[in-house]
Parts: sequence; structure tokens; C-alpha cells
Amino acid sequence: MVSNTKDRELRLMRTLNAPINLVWEVWTKPEHIGQWWGPNGFTNTITIMDVVPGGHWHLVMHGPDGTDYPNKSRFIEVIEFKRISYEHFNPHIIATINFEEDGERTHLDWHMLFDSAEIFQAVVKAHNAAEGLKQNVEKLQVYLTNQLTK
Repeated sequence: MVSNTKDRELRLMRTLNAPINLVWEVWTKPEHIGQWWGPNGFTNTITIMDVVPGGHWHLVMHGPDGTDYPNKSRFIEVIEFKRISYEHFNPHIIATINFEEDGERTHLDWHMLFDSAEIFQAVVKAHNAAEGLKQNVEKLQVYLTNQLTK
């Protein structure tokens, strides 16, 4: 029996103009991810980021209006250059990011699964999550481009 989760998932696929080793590094090192994570105007303070299965990730996203958004997650699966999966708490989300090498580019498939359609709708409406995810990936590409030109 197959369940349909389309009403409670958010997915973004993008080809990044950067090699997979750099994409992986900026996803797994707190000194990098803190520079691009979140929608436009957000900054981050990362206190824990242990990118191993069972490892924790604690960060506070600082909104442009001064609001702080504490985030706590636990890494479920980490396969170097292939996949990062983590469980985000409050709201509960399972996020899976797949990476695929394509020469000097990297295909990114970012999938977020919410516990229910109601929670999904509430988060998407309250925080404009779909647009935020899009901006997050756009910031990632800008950061990668800057890293490549250093």
C-alpha cells in the first residue's frame, strides 16, 4: 500500500554551478552554512552542528525584524557527497537533501516532509516556507559562486 504525501511535502530541485565537493563542504561546515542559510535578510548563530547520524544541529535564525527563530534538528542519515537527512523539531519535519555530481555542477533535490497537511499549510502560510526555501537555495548559489571566485 502506497500513501500519498503530496499535500504535506515541499520539494525544490536545482542544478548548482559548483562542484559537489564544494557544495558538500558548504552544507556540512558551520562556518559556511551560517553564511547562507535561511531566507533573504536572515543571519544565523550556530551553537551545535555535528553532521553525523544521530548528531545534533542547533541554530538560531535572526530575522530582519529582530525576531529570533530557534531551530533544533537531529541528523538521521549522512552519506558523503550523496545525502543529508535530518529531523527538525517544532514543527516536526523530515528533510532530505540529495546531491548528484554532474561534472563541475551539482544537482540538488531538497525534500521536506511535514507530519500533516494541516501543519504543512500552517507553516507555508505563516512563514512563506516555499518562497523561503527558494531564497535559501538562491543564497546558497551566490555563496558558492563567491567561494569559487576567491
